[in-house]
Amino acid sequence: MSYADMITVLMALFIVLYAMSQVDETKFEELKESLAAGFGSQADMRGSPAVLQGQGPAVMSAVMPMPVPAAEVQHQQDGVRPDLAAYVLDDPARRELGRQQQRRYAEASAEAERLADVARRITAALRRAGLADDVLMQVDERGLAISLVSEHVVFSADLATLTPRGTRVIDTLAPILRDLSDPLQIDGHTNQVDVRPKYYPTDWDLSSARAITVLRRLHEVGRVPQERMVASAHGKERPLLDPSHPRSQRVNKRVDVVVLSALDAESRQLLDEVSDLDIPGALGASPERRTPPSDKEVRP
Repeated sequence: MSYADMITVLMALFIVLYAMSQVDETKFEELKESLAAGFGSQADMRGSPAVLQGQGPAVMSAVMPMPVPAAEVQHQQDGVRPDLAAYVLDDPARRELGRQQQRRYAEASAEAERLADVARRITAALRRAGLADDVLMQVDERGLAISLVSEHVVFSADLATLTPRGTRVIDTLAPILRDLSDPLQIDGHTNQVDVRPKYYPTDWDLSSARAITVLRRLHEVGRVPQERMVASAHGKERPLLDPSHPRSQRVNKRVDVVVLSALDAESRQLLDEVSDLDIPGALGASPERRTPPSDKEVRP
């Protein structure tokens, strides 16, 4: 009985092997044409007469790692991004990827320099008006963020009404923003004090009202085209400084005017990396040089 079972299993095995060796030519041609159309080239599916080509016991060469240039090794040891121009492999796909990355870095560098020039113009105008300490600027993945901070009371506590000084800041920015062609995003923020606003149901309502106040001032007085602007509210969800920082509760209560970059998403991700915004008023400048805020009660 055991012998008969073994013979039966062997027969079934050879039947399966025979069935697998028979190729449906019609279906095979359909598959070949479908793959060729999908990959955009003629697929070569002729196969080979044997699994292993060649003679001798070692017909397959060992898998060797791709050689890495010495400059790349040094860059990795130093923790520095490699020079893309010097690290392009012979593989056409790798060369194309390197060219795309080089193009993105070039576009991001040019855009960062353009935004830095806008920031310098804004800084010069604010200096002439004696308002340089009311604005912080940084280049990030969105573009140039111009933060109207409250160290000099751009907004009164719990209110969305611009103070006289805040009005001067907006009116100083307006001519420069009007001359640009970029879209503008006006973001309203509150600080992280766990106190409900007196005159608004939530922080979202207060931050939205502050953004709309700035947008209306830019459009109605500064004559910035309204089709270029959009307002958004963030409440207390996006602090500029960590809430544990001593200055955070006054700085985080702000409105950001963001000059949105027109670069594609992948190139915009590089803006923060390639930007070198080294001007007074840039985020990261020494806060000790700024006029200290008043000791009034901190409110949203």
